[in-house]
Amino acid sequence: MVFSTSDVLVCDLTQSYAPTGGGGVSTYLREKRRHILERTNHRLLQIVPGAQDRVVQRGRHIWVEVAAPQVRGSPNYRFIFRTGAVREVLDYYRPDVLESLCPWVLPWTAINYARAHPECALVAGYHTDFPNVHVHRVGREMFGETLGGALRGVSVAYARQMYRAFDRVYALNEPVRAQLGAWGIDHVDVLSLGVDTDQFSPARRDPALRARLGLEGRGPLLTYAGRIDNEKRADRLVEMFRRLPREMDAALLLLGDGKLRERLMRETAGMKVALPGFVDDRDALAVALASSDIYVSAMADETFGISVIEAQSSGLPVVGVASGAMPARVPAGLGYLAPVDDVAAMAAHVEAVWQGRARVMGQAARAHVVERFSWERTFTRLLSEVYPQAIARRAERQAGAFGLGARPVLASAAG
Repeated sequence: MVFSTSDVLVCDLTQSYAPTGGGGVSTYLREKRRHILERTNHRLLQIVPGAQDRVVQRGRHIWVEVAAPQVRGSPNYRFIFRTGAVREVLDYYRPDVLESLCPWVLPWTAINYARAHPECALVAGYHTDFPNVHVHRVGREMFGETLGGALRGVSVAYARQMYRAFDRVYALNEPVRAQLGAWGIDHVDVLSLGVDTDQFSPARRDPALRARLGLEGRGPLLTYAGRIDNEKRADRLVEMFRRLPREMDAALLLLGDGKLRERLMRETAGMKVALPGFVDDRDALAVALASSDIYVSAMADETFGISVIEAQSSGLPVVGVASGAMPARVPAGLGYLAPVDDVAAMAAHVEAVWQGRARVMGQAARAHVVERFSWERTFTRLLSEVYPQAIARRAERQAGAFGLGARPVLASAAG
């Protein structure tokens, strides 16, 4: 097959999509769609879970929802078990490059499809550090450290076997690439994600927002945007907020939905805390961030942290935890990082930011993001570097197995 600027069908395949309450992967899917349709001649097929089977095709974009049950305990996410239906979609559309964006079940559907159609190049995005975030943490809490560690070992072996079957893998930061290398997965690139710095800007600040939320006051408005669940440690933010001095007159805004939201709403009744739910309007989210004073997050296992750079782009200093991708997102001068689960230290950092250089930190955070992160840079690198390496490796496999010649490299920009 000849790869040119006009005949390439790219496919995204993931469980990690939710129409409301979706996180980084949902943002990635949306921004990738915009980039491909506006800046290339490629076609894009995106396959996600939904309430019912549905196909929507608009020009070069094909959106496919495969009927899937809700994840137990989650108001937003669904899980595709009907891999046969996914395979039917793939067999019908025949993508040239298939990008897997989650580790659960569907990567094997992609692998099996590529075995039947060896002309398809496979790319995997490591958006979730599942052996540590899901398997080890949950296993440790339920069964203790010994069994939790053993389950983590099994999941690492699973990851090694699965990702070795892909032609190229990308991680979202250097420490994760090093971790994957230690697991024996060495064909890994680092792909930074991006932010729309025009949309997420201090210029979007609305002084009337706090009154509309019932959070009026003289002190700082602390804001978090993401899932309100155990994985994101959203409850730690409420614990941190309780430790702030009353005279600080702070308020807390938790934007998002999840398993803990209703409980936290009950626990914070009468406090200057608002949990309005998921904000599906990106402009409204940008206004909320720009109208805040400090961004707070207790998440210990971020693989990148899109919400963090959106907050920084909006001119906010960050108080977070020294784990995962957070140290890379919040270098010195842009905020403070506490030890994981140390809510007292987080509260002290909020006080230090507010009493110190909050405005200067916010300005520096904005400059940091504008200089380093953009979706155009993300997808230009994906299409011009990561995908061609996957295509080249797939061509080498074909040549070794069938004596075929190599294929031309994928061109990323519109002609």
